[in-house]
Amino acid sequence: MSLPRTPKAVVFDMDGLLVDTEVVYREAMIATALHAGRELPNELFLQLIGLSWQANAEILSAHYGAGFEPEPFRVETVRRFHELAEAEVALKAGVLEILDLLDELALPRAIATSSGRDAVNHHIGGHGLLDRFHAIMASGDYARAKPAPDPYLKAAEALGVAPQDCLALEDSHNGVRAASSAGMMTIMVPDLLDPTEEMHTLCVRIARDLHEVEALVRASR
Repeated sequence: MSLPRTPKAVVFDMDGLLVDTEVVYREAMIATALHAGRELPNELFLQLIGLSWQANAEILSAHYGAGFEPEPFRVETVRRFHELAEAEVALKAGVLEILDLLDELALPRAIATSSGRDAVNHHIGGHGLLDRFHAIMASGDYARAKPAPDPYLKAAEALGVAPQDCLALEDSHNGVRAASSAGMMTIMVPDLLDPTEEMHTLCVRIARDLHEVEALVRASR
């Protein structure tokens, strides 16, 4: 299966797509919950993937009920995350290869993430890759977080490319919903979340990794 159109730009999610952070966030959040005498089931964590912290806070508060304070929980989770990821967070397979291809094809590219700018600087900057993206849309750079289309629409605007001519790469259900509702050709590269029937409907492809995406982009030229 080929892409429906030749991409004129590529927009990447970050966590779980470019860098292997979701498993680290899960470990940090589980540890924070245990320290407070709570359990954090994997099913609950999976509901949080791809959402803003505000949305996460609402989900966690509904789950834990009265007495749960989201902000101290967030602060402690972030502290534990940075302890675990102090050196650097590993790149996902195929990142360097697809960036090399985009350089070769002179295709602009951006990051559209629910994480903050500090996280982008740490995860992407730690690998010396910040200057390989032409735009970065992080939390605070858009009005509504995923699954709203705003992060992807702002990325397309920053790149000067119509959304329908952009290829969006996502690992989360809410990210796929955001990219698809922005009108972008969307590929899901699953990380912790398996593709559902809805994901197959919204995506032009479910890819096993970024190497497969690289081959698709190359074949579309």
